[in-house]
Amino acid sequence: MALEITDANFEELVVKSDKPVMIDFWAVWCGPCRMIAPIVEEMAHEYEGKAVIGKVDVDSNPNVAMKYGIRNIPTVLFVKGGQVVDKQIGAAPKAAFTAKLDAIL
Repeated sequence: MALEITDANFEELVVKSDKPVMIDFWAVWCGPCRMIAPIVEEMAHEYEGKAVIGKVDVDSNPNVAMKYGIRNIPTVLFVKGGQVVDKQIGAAPKAAFTAKLDAIL
């Protein structure tokens, strides 16, 4: 299952992670977010132990969303060494997410 990332645990789970991190910024009311949710969950299982896969609810965690300039959701950030190295804005097929994550593993 994808980790629930919040304003409170973001530093610990993302910035200080020794593994690459994929973060899905989403909201309950967002249709395209619901479309990619099963993909994010599948990837959480497939990449267990190799990467951190998490989700940030932008309505509950506005500080992280604001810090990273998230204006459209879903937005998926790919973080390595505490730095954003890639992103995907909008819904996309699973292959798009796995290609970006594989590139930073």
